[in-house]
Parts: sequence; C-alpha cells; structure tokens
Amino acid sequence: MIILGIETATMTGGLALIDDNKIISEYTLNMKTTHSSRLLPALDWMLKDASLDKGQIEGIAISIGPGSFTGLRIGLATAKGLAMGFDVPLVGVPTLDVIAYNVPCPKYQVCAVLDARKKEVYSAFYRYENDILERKSPYEVISPSELIEQINEKTIIVGDAIGVYGDLFEEKLGDMILFAPKTQRLPRSAIVAEIGLAKLRAGETIDIASSEPIYIRPSDAEIKPKSE
Repeated sequence: MIILGIETATMTGGLALIDDNKIISEYTLNMKTTHSSRLLPALDWMLKDASLDKGQIEGIAISIGPGSFTGLRIGLATAKGLAMGFDVPLVGVPTLDVIAYNVPCPKYQVCAVLDARKKEVYSAFYRYENDILERKSPYEVISPSELIEQINEKTIIVGDAIGVYGDLFEEKLGDMILFAPKTQRLPRSAIVAEIGLAKLRAGETIDIASSEPIYIRPSDAEIKPKSE
C-alpha cells in the first residue's frame, strides 16, 4: 500500500511517499515560501523519479495541526482535492504527534512544542508505553512560562519553539531538559505518512467534505474587537 504524506503545518513543508516496508521518496523545504506554489509540482517530480503513477497512491495523510493557519488550510485543501481526484481515503494526523514521533527514546517524557506566535506555544506531552508513543496531555496553546511550570521531570523537548524559547527553557529548567537534535525538531512528511498508514489500516479516516484542521485557538479574523 502506497501512502502520500503531506506536511504544511509549519514553515517546513513537504511530501513523502511510503509503502509498507520503506520510504520511497521524501521532499522537504524549510523556507519562507508559499506551500501552495510547490506541493503539486513536487508531487509530480517525486512520482516521476520513483517511476510511479498517481493511480498507485492508495491513501493520503495530512498533518492537521495545530500550526500555521494558512499552512493548515493550504495543506488540507490540497489533500482533499487529491483524495477526491484519486478516489482514495484521507487520514488526519495531529502535527504535535508527528513531531513527538521524531524522538525514539522510551526513557524520558517527550514534550512537543511549536511556536504559536503571540508569545505562546502549542504543546503536548508524550511517553512511551510498551514501546508505543502515547500522548499524555491535551493539545494546548499556552505561554512558555506556563509550559515550564508543567515540567517537573527529565524531559526531551522537540519542535521549532526551541529556536525561539530554548534559552528560556535552559535558564528555568537546567539539566531537567534535553533538546532534540536540529535534524529531529521539525515535522516530517514521511512520519505523517507512517502514522497515517497505521490510522488507515485501523479505519481512522476523516470525511473529505467536512474535516477541519486542529486550530486550538481562533484566527485573528475570528477574533472580533470588543467594540463590536
């Protein structure tokens, strides 16, 4: 079974094709460019280089947030269009789960943290149970200081918020925390596809017409001025 994974929840955008046994191809670009301008051209390039046809894709997995409002909308709209066009099921994969999956360490608690702007972060805690990564807290949008107050044991921090708040984490938590390496901090489309494949086999698909991203907080456009 060949699955297409799509990641656009952060500035890092990408696509990956995997099957039951391996990563076939993965494309990642971590730059301030519009995801919509490169997703479909990248998919065509990947399929051509892998000598695959679009008809061989049997499912699509999309990173559904939290993350960039614009990136999430672009990614989900693209995934929906491809799922309808290819007549294949669509699976949603929470972005913080994708980031936490980067850390294959059953010894310590894992905290996935994304920069949410506005001096806040998106976060969730994870722990390995019987070698399976399980989420142990709700998806939250909170201040870095509030997150620090929740950490009271050795914890691996992973996510792009390290680049913004890493110094604060070190100052307040010291040797209680470890930072994931730079190569493991960003969401990967191959992991979106891998988690998506497991969800697809479990029948955990999402409705193409009605599905929405995980936003956690309202967008600026949805926040009305108090005077209204």
